[in-house]
Amino acid sequence: MKRKIKRIVEKPWFSSIIWILILIALWEVGAVVVSNTKRVPENILPHLHQILGAALSGKTVTADMTATQAVLSSAGLTLFRALLGFFLGAVIGFLFALLMKLSGVIEKMLFPYLMLIQLIPVLGLAPIVLAITGDINVSRVVIASILSFYPVATNTLAGFKSVEKEKYDLMFIYAAKPYYIYTKVLIPAALPYFFTGLKIAAPMAVTASILVDTLQGDGGLGCLLSQSLKHAMSIYVFWLIVFFSAFVGIIISKIIGWIEYGVSPWKRRA
Repeated sequence: MKRKIKRIVEKPWFSSIIWILILIALWEVGAVVVSNTKRVPENILPHLHQILGAALSGKTVTADMTATQAVLSSAGLTLFRALLGFFLGAVIGFLFALLMKLSGVIEKMLFPYLMLIQLIPVLGLAPIVLAITGDINVSRVVIASILSFYPVATNTLAGFKSVEKEKYDLMFIYAAKPYYIYTKVLIPAALPYFFTGLKIAAPMAVTASILVDTLQGDGGLGCLLSQSLKHAMSIYVFWLIVFFSAFVGIIISKIIGWIEYGVSPWKRRA
């Protein structure tokens, strides 16, 4: 019996289930405390079963859509902009990391400005980008790509710098050209760091798209979230957006993990 319990405890999914149960318990305790506190608006922290009921309810929250239908219909615009910005930011981030590795001068020139851009809050960055681009949709994609760009660039550059000196010496002994040094040594060594950057950047791109939607309207999850907080529709729409966004972030991270597994033969051997 003890061995069976030990096997179950050692399973990788066991700790995840424990943490989920702890979060559910804390959420329900918080919901009880809030429900016993006189505040306006009410149900600012509903019980989980109330959120689930709102997701499955057939009651309309807009002219012709339920809460779930409203969230899913608005999600398409937001996710498209987020994924497009994420893809552009990932590609540009990888190329910039490659440039900074090729030239220390470029790294010294660019890296401080990259950090400076990253430190600007999204809510302060959105009006600046909109003024430059002059197009709301383009500005959303640009902001998502900016937030995706930095973690990919910095992590990939760290991967390039993680290569041991012995590997450089070996390539020097074989008189390897720079092309082979990068394709056979540097880029394979940077791949785990690159995918780590992608996993960090993906949720940030989705979050940025939602935040910019709250500022600029014109559809999307952020616009719907803003309306829900202003009680133009059910408050449960807000919580459905929160859980939907978290679910999307988890799914994207899993997909990136599967891609990493597919392009990393050493992981399959392990």
